[in-house]
Amino acid sequence: MEKLVVKGGHRLSGTVRVSGAKNAVLPIIAASVLGTEGSVISEVPELEDVSTICKVLECLGLKVDASKPHTLKIDSHVVTGYEAPYDLVSTMRASFLVMGSLLARVGKAKISLPGGCAIGTRPIDIHLKGFEALGARIEQGHGSIEASAPNGLVGTTIYLDFPSVGATENLMMAASMAKGTTIIENAAQEPEIVDLANYINVMGGKVRGAGTTAIHIDGVESMKGGEHIVIPDRIEAGTYMVASAMTQGDIKVENVLCEHMKPLIAKLREAGCTVEEGINDVRVVGPRKLKPITIKTLPYPGFPTDMQAQVMAMMCIADGQSSVLETVFENRFMHVDELLRMGANIKTSGGRAALIEGVDKLYGCQVRATDLRAGAAMVLAGLVADGTTEITDIYHIDRGYENLVTKMTALGADIQRVG
Repeated sequence: MEKLVVKGGHRLSGTVRVSGAKNAVLPIIAASVLGTEGSVISEVPELEDVSTICKVLECLGLKVDASKPHTLKIDSHVVTGYEAPYDLVSTMRASFLVMGSLLARVGKAKISLPGGCAIGTRPIDIHLKGFEALGARIEQGHGSIEASAPNGLVGTTIYLDFPSVGATENLMMAASMAKGTTIIENAAQEPEIVDLANYINVMGGKVRGAGTTAIHIDGVESMKGGEHIVIPDRIEAGTYMVASAMTQGDIKVENVLCEHMKPLIAKLREAGCTVEEGINDVRVVGPRKLKPITIKTLPYPGFPTDMQAQVMAMMCIADGQSSVLETVFENRFMHVDELLRMGANIKTSGGRAALIEGVDKLYGCQVRATDLRAGAAMVLAGLVADGTTEITDIYHIDRGYENLVTKMTALGADIQRVG
């Protein structure tokens, strides 16, 4: 079994370039089903999740050419299938995103119940209620969900009970070829939503208001294809920014849109970091001693839940008491037990709140990457720990970080992949 071995105590410095956003490229690849001519997507990160959703498209009859680095050519002239198999969907929840595009393109979809990181129930009922509002018939059973719209989808107004990113994306895709106009109210506002809308519009769709709480989609009869450049990964960028903060480092992170990073930038400054914002980059200089901070995760533009674990690792070595309130997912403290093994002082309450008393030192030991972002937190903790940290279950990390070892090593970290 492969693992990461991190020897702590090294100050990180230098320049690192962020890859395209995992959470943007997955729905964009799923949306490629909508076009009848094919598309070219660039700034595609080379990740396990990307490989998985490309396999889903190939099961549907599309042709995917990934021969050029960081570029996908997707031939979507013909869609021969409408079912995403369990062995793919079970490994990655984002596979469920092909349901909206399949309903729009071929009028039916059958998807196995999704898997992915075990960070909470993340129910898909919001997606299904939206599909039903558009006129789809939903049938559940035997571990799969089947949706059909033999007479096509019809535009309507849909209010989301929670501003779910996945539901917003899925319904945008479904509504893009529905008859009439669809309005998604209480929509998610994440930058990845805007990126998907831009891609749909390049293919010939008509989406307005992405990035606000009300998205208007005028249905079109058909879509072609297009070329699109994926936005930078704000969570990968944030992880390297926190690495600089924790190691008293000086890291310039390139290919960053600082507008997407405002909550983290504010908290890093509050913790005593120097943060210099550029047009396409950000420089973070870590202080000699981090100050304690308080974070509360919220849907965008609030503090991102995907940065909670990494920032908690930072809080573990701050001078004083910090706190975390997790409001997005109900099972996102699995990294706490692993940090405690390293000597952290953390008390949780109700699975949603945590108090972190900073300690002078963390200690290297064997820990698990319990999910994608928890794995990143273990790497960060290992960077400052006394001794050697061995991280297992690193397949989680591979799902979201391209060339992590190479990039960290270039910054001065002592990290190896072994096994």
